[in-house]
Parts: sequence; structure tokens; C-alpha cells
Amino acid sequence: MEAEYNKRSEKQVVKSTRYPNTITTLKRDFKTLGVRPGIVLIAHSSLSKIGWTVGGPVAVINALMQILTSEGTLVMPTFSSDNTDPSHWENPPVPESWWNTIRNEMPAYHPDITPTRGMGSIVETFRKWPNIIRSNHPTSSFTAWGKYAEIITKNHELLADLGEDSPLARIYELDGYILLLGVSYENNTSLHLAEYRSDYFKKRYKLNGSAILVDNERQWAEWEELDLNMDDFEQLGKDFESKINYVPVKVGIADARLLSQRELVDFAIEWFKENRTAM
Repeated sequence: MEAEYNKRSEKQVVKSTRYPNTITTLKRDFKTLGVRPGIVLIAHSSLSKIGWTVGGPVAVINALMQILTSEGTLVMPTFSSDNTDPSHWENPPVPESWWNTIRNEMPAYHPDITPTRGMGSIVETFRKWPNIIRSNHPTSSFTAWGKYAEIITKNHELLADLGEDSPLARIYELDGYILLLGVSYENNTSLHLAEYRSDYFKKRYKLNGSAILVDNERQWAEWEELDLNMDDFEQLGKDFESKINYVPVKVGIADARLLSQRELVDFAIEWFKENRTAM
């Protein structure tokens, strides 16, 4: 999750930044990393890790869009983790006596209105950007801009949160790329697609729920989804980078990675089979 700017953290960012980032310097760094016109790019980012930036999240988004052009596609996860079943909440948990009230009163998901939770200022700014399309999943939506935005976001049904028929699967089909900008593999949402596709030890599903609109009427809907586990994503990432001899590049002052989503997902499918043996 992206660290938010506030008075204290921004002061720390200023101290750690030798020279401010701008759209011009960010474009230079992104191009050095390998971002180029026409590609499909799913971005995960931390504004504070990049260093102090003139224009903040707007500058980062503009820099990426200007490189990608309208022939490319920019995608970001725009999750709403508060519109989930409260029995699963951990940060923080809430009393069980509250659960039914939350299920009964949570406002229904609406792609134009529902905010993200804990995703950071770049993602929340992108969600409100002109000419974007946000998918219709109430907990695990994705927002996209560019040539393939509609293809990536359409028909995102409840049972297709992060697996087959999700935006992640569409990015895989389009041979897209992953940008990790100042964040770790724990933030790499595409690895959840690999979890869905892999057959590993003690793979299990859980019941989730959300408030949704059905014929303009609010309903609480429930469905089964994979019980996801990010505990080993960092080790997986290290093993993947070792295999392909990958070296991160600096964007601003952040470590940045540009990875083939298809190559990483295919690697992760087999990695989970071999390494998730006693979870």
C-alpha cells in the first residue's frame, strides 16, 4: 500500500530528496526503466518512496500517460477493502456485534463514487481521472486508461475477483507489464492470478460479501473466492529476479521494476506448486 503524504511524512520525504522530481525527470527515469509507447502497464506505486515530486500524484500519472500515449494502456488496482465481509477484517478488526450492522448498512459499490481504501494518493487520483474506466467488482476493482481500457475492465463479475476473467487475466492475454515503483512484491497483485491458476498444497476458498447494486437496489451479495496469501511473495520475487538476472532501476530515489506479467505469472504458478508444500 502506498504511503500517504501528510505533514510529518512529507517533511521526511523532503529531507531524503536531493532534487525534486518533475514530469520531465520522471519521464526520463521511466524510459530508462523500459516504459515505452503502446504497452499495457499495471502500476503499483508509493509516492513517498519516489522522493518529493512537483505536482505529486498528478505528475506521476501524467509522466506515465505521456510515455504510453493513447495507443498504450495504464491500469491500477482500485480496491475497496472496507466493502467486504467484516468477519475477515484485521486492520483493524471490529467487534462481532457490529458485523450485521455493517452488512446491512454499508453503501453499495458504485464505480464512480466508491473510494479506494489504503491504496494511496496515486491510485485515488487516478480513480478520478478523466476518461478512465473502472471495473464493476465491489472489492477488487481495477481502473484503466487508454487503448485497451474497456477490454480490461469489462465484465468483472463477483466470482472473477483476481482470477480468470478478471482484469489481471486480460492483462495477461494482452502480454502486459508490471510496474513496481517503490513497492515490494507484496504489492504485486498479478501474483494473485498465479495463485488462482496454480495447484498448491492446502489451496482453499472462503466466503466473502459486499454491498452491491442490483437493478438500482442495494443488496448484500456473497460469493466464494480464493483465500489469498502474500506471505511468500517476497521470496518468490527474489527467486524470479535471480532466475532472469534482473536489476532494479531508480525512478526518483525509489527502486523500480518493470516486469513481464506473463513471464512472472507463469513462473509463479510453478513456484507455488514447488514451495507451498506445508502452509
